[in-house]
Parts: sequence; C-alpha cells; structure tokens
Amino acid sequence: MTPADLASNYRQYIACLNARDWSNLGRFVHDEVSHNGKRIGLAGYREMLENDYATIPDLRFNIELLVAEPPYVASRLQFNCSPKARFLELDVNGRKVSFAENVFYAFKDGRIFEVHSVIDKAAIEAQLSTRSEDA
Repeated sequence: MTPADLASNYRQYIACLNARDWSNLGRFVHDEVSHNGKRIGLAGYREMLENDYATIPDLRFNIELLVAEPPYVASRLQFNCSPKARFLELDVNGRKVSFAENVFYAFKDGRIFEVHSVIDKAAIEAQLSTRSEDA
C-alpha cells in the first residue's frame, strides 16, 4: 500500500466513524486490533466507539494532521463536542469542550491492527477550570 493509498484508507475509516457505520467497521479495523497495548478485537473496538458516541452524542472526528508511512499512520484529531456527563474522569456535564487526540496506527493486511492514543486531557481541564472561575 502506498502512502497515498494508506492516507485514503484512513480518511475512509474516519468517514465510517463519523457516519457511525458500524457494519463496515471491519473493512478498516483488523479482527485482532489492540488499543493502547490491550488486545480488544474488532467487537471490543466497536463497543469502545459506541460507548464514546453514547457519552458524546455530538462526537465528530476531524483530521487536523495526517502522516502516512506504510504500514503506519500518525494523526492529530481535533474534537469540539459536548460530553453528556463525566468524560476522562472530568465533570464536563454537557459543556462544549475542544481537545486533540494524537494517535498512531499500525496497519496489517490493509486494516488497523494497533492503535496508540493520547488525548489532551489538560486542554479540557483548563477549559473547565476557566469556566468555573468565570461563574
């Protein structure tokens, strides 16, 4: 797979997530996928995403930066959303927050096999702290 092919595949994966097209998730995610070092499989990955959408109904993945060097993809995803209650152990409770996720993927057989993700929790904490002080 060329870098351009891999980038295109990744963009289609993000479109699948944003459409909540769970029936096609297996086109992009390997059956034996791991997330942050834990093997969760496709079913566990889907469950994780469904839980994310249940917690954050207006969740939308926006690619800010994308680097594809087969078999790896590095991406910075930007979010502007309103988690319903607790998110990352923070009491967001429906407030609009903006944050980024830096994520690295390893592909195997053309599908995502490993995911390593770090969410900028400090950005959310700063927004919640500022809003608390303003109140």
